[in-house]
Amino acid sequence: MKIKIFDESHEKDLEEDISKFIEEKNPDIIDIKFSVSCSLYAEEQIYCFSALIMYK
Repeated sequence: MKIKIFDESHEKDLEEDISKFIEEKNPDIIDIKFSVSCSLYAEEQIYCFSALIMYK
């Protein structure tokens, strides 16, 4: 089993990265874990969209 981790500040960038990975590698995907976190810096909200793909 192998894993690939993606981390982006915008959900569309995460979608593009994952789609590109699947297109190029054509992996046998076992599972995908998705996470969103949010924090505040001064008056700005900062988002982090991440995914972990387990594949063969």
